[in-house]
Amino acid sequence: MPKMKTHSGAKKRFKVTGTGKIKRNQANLRHIASSKTKKQKRHLRPAIVVDKAEHARIERLLAI
Repeated sequence: MPKMKTHSGAKKRFKVTGTGKIKRNQANLRHIASSKTKKQKRHLRPAIVVDKAEHARIERLLAI
């Protein structure tokens, strides 16, 4: 059997931590940022761990 190919869009958006969790950046920070408060933008800055419900689907895309 040939190897599974990694989904190109997914590999740009997700990172796997050392413990096997998947990190992603948060949405709503790319444009129309002037209408958002500083607090809103600050809270959107750090990457967060992917929800448990989506974990298996993203692992499949990343061919882990």
